[in-house]
Amino acid sequence: MQGSMKTLADWLAHAEHLHPKNIELGLDRVRAVAAKVGLSFECPVITVAGTNGKGSTCAMLESILTHAGYRTAVFTSPHLVRFEERLRLRGETVDGEELSKHFETVERLRGEVALTYFEFTTLAILLCIAENKPDVAILEVGLGGRLDAVNIVDADCAVITSIDLDHMEFLGPDRESIGREKAGILRAGRPAIVSDPMPPQSVVDHANAIGADLWLVGRDFNVAGDKQQWGWSGRGRRYSGLAYPALRGANQLVNAAGVLAALESLRSRLPITAQAVRNGLAMVELPGRFQIVPGEPALVLDVAHNAHAVAALAENLDAMGFYPTTHGVFGVMADKDLEPILARIGPMIDRWYFTDLPTPRAAKADDLLARWQAQNKRTDVAGSVHRSPMEALQAAIDHADPTDRIVVFGSFFTVGGVLEHGTPRLRAKHLSSGS
Repeated sequence: MQGSMKTLADWLAHAEHLHPKNIELGLDRVRAVAAKVGLSFECPVITVAGTNGKGSTCAMLESILTHAGYRTAVFTSPHLVRFEERLRLRGETVDGEELSKHFETVERLRGEVALTYFEFTTLAILLCIAENKPDVAILEVGLGGRLDAVNIVDADCAVITSIDLDHMEFLGPDRESIGREKAGILRAGRPAIVSDPMPPQSVVDHANAIGADLWLVGRDFNVAGDKQQWGWSGRGRRYSGLAYPALRGANQLVNAAGVLAALESLRSRLPITAQAVRNGLAMVELPGRFQIVPGEPALVLDVAHNAHAVAALAENLDAMGFYPTTHGVFGVMADKDLEPILARIGPMIDRWYFTDLPTPRAAKADDLLARWQAQNKRTDVAGSVHRSPMEALQAAIDHADPTDRIVVFGSFFTVGGVLEHGTPRLRAKHLSSGS
């Protein structure tokens, strides 16, 4: 079997067929194989769980630590365009060939253990990180926390970002149940940073029950600011006159506050300067998180795919100012709770372009259109269906005036689909008849 595996694409195809289920939560399988491969880390490890804000939190941690001179390794998921994006070493996307040898190790040592795609790929990535001996490793939890493959690593610091309703068939029906799952990444006696300003009580209770060093907004760290700048204060340290993070959107301050708390909690092992904080926040980049691409029309890319993230997207769109028409390209997984998503952003979208996505887990564009029509109360809105995100984007461009904006949002597959050949710079073909 291994002889036929030559490229990363071969290994990924192989990983898709090892386990009958796409998602099967539990640590027994992955822990058994990790023990066989001798997985261990010599550097401090930060894990990040939460419903929204994980990717932004990881990107800010990476940027600040890089500006402080540390060699970073960052594992995030899912990817937008290429699988290799899931691992960045010293700020650079990992090479597919380097990953392939670690896939080979996992395959050789897993024996009869049937790993899911995420477990198989996560083990290979963790092995790759360990071999590269970074100064600090930042690991984003895939789904939940307690039973996610990333949780086989005992983190030196755990961050829980905002918690809301998503993946409820796996994590439970409400914020308290979901919070309990996320809190599974916390460890006794180690920093537990909760950046959600209103965390579920289950998170606080679990942290206290195991004796984690719990950091809460309003108690252990605070933020304050005006339109120009903001400040942060924590246990014995403060930063003032900070520029707002380069990642756009009001929600990013919540994430940045948790990032600074995490770094403060690890100060004895990873000291950083105020200048590294300033530069790191000012220069952080993350595609697909309220990413505005200038052009005619303007293009906004956002992987908001649950009600909480879409509410943040709607607020951010509102703050952008006036656009005659907003075109929405939207595709999402079939398990998402569509009604609150459509209700929240519906008033802002003047023309919808629903798209199919290249995965069996996705909702069909026809179904999205039908469900939108069923709850739509506006008479001045149109909707259409398209086979791919790129086709949907092209249709939006064809209908748009240069002064309009196009918002591509929903699944990573939706945003990734329009980034496949690089970031599009839009030039609308026609002007409205009055100009």
